[in-house]
Order: sequence, then C-alpha cells, then structure tokens
Amino acid sequence: MLNIRPHQVSDSLLALTELLHRGYAELGALGLNYTAVDQSPEVTASRIRGGECFVATWGDSLAGTVLAKPTEAQSECAYFARPGVASLRQLAVDPEWRGKGIGRALIARCENWARDTGHKDLALDTAEPAVHLVKLYASLGFVTVGSVQWPGKVYRSVVMSKALHGA
Repeated sequence: MLNIRPHQVSDSLLALTELLHRGYAELGALGLNYTAVDQSPEVTASRIRGGECFVATWGDSLAGTVLAKPTEAQSECAYFARPGVASLRQLAVDPEWRGKGIGRALIARCENWARDTGHKDLALDTAEPAVHLVKLYASLGFVTVGSVQWPGKVYRSVVMSKALHGA
C-alpha cells in the first residue's frame, strides 16, 4: 500500500541518499551528472533543509522521494526565482517500485503542497538528453519555459512549469 508523507527527522538520511542513488543510477550511466547520482548524506540533509521533502513508502519499503521548494530569492535558474513559482527537485523512485504510479503520486503531492502554500506554478528541470523524462513531465501538464546550465553539470536542463489551478 502506497503512503506519501513528509520526511521526518527520525528517517534515515543514509537510506534516503541510497534511494536517490538507485533512482538516478540509469541517468548517471548515461553520463548525466545529476547531483543525486552520488551525493552524500550531508548533501541530502542540506537539500532537504531548503524545502519540504516527501517520502513514499510501500509497506515497509522506502519507494520514492521528492523535494518541494518555495520560490527562491536567488537561483542560477531565473524561473525558480519568479514570484509565485515553487519547484520540484530530486524526484526519485526506486527501480524496484517503478510502474506503480509512485512518481506521479509524488508529483501530485508537490502540486498540492505548492497550491496550499500559495504558489501559482510548480516548476522543475531535467537534463535535455533525458528525453523520456521531458515527455513524462509534458504528459503531466508541464510545459517548457526555458533552460538553464547549472554550474558543474555536463548537460543543459530543460525548465518546465505547470500552472496550479485553484491557487
């Protein structure tokens, strides 16, 4: 049974970081150096402090995670700093649990969080070469609004956004 809840202080940062590594391993194998490919638990903790982290469990198993962030005062991605724009970061589903709607449920939870916190749009970015992810996000109502070159990354990212109705 799928359960999505906010990350708790008692949750293992090591287990969450290992989930991110498993979730991003295929992208890393393509040469895409997403931060979540090999970040340390300390980086995971730092990133969580910048927003609201949600975890998905299936029974007793940690199956997925996502980070929702409020509008940023400053960002390398100008779109993330636009008033009323929340962003979705480090979405990961353990490969063992893919195909069960967990990623979509995590995205929906971020949409609800963003709407409930007064944001009008939810944005995200993903590597341009990750065409399958761009198509997935487009199928969920996200539209391309720009691009960004994050420092240290070997790829450009597509920036996508979705208007949140009822916000």
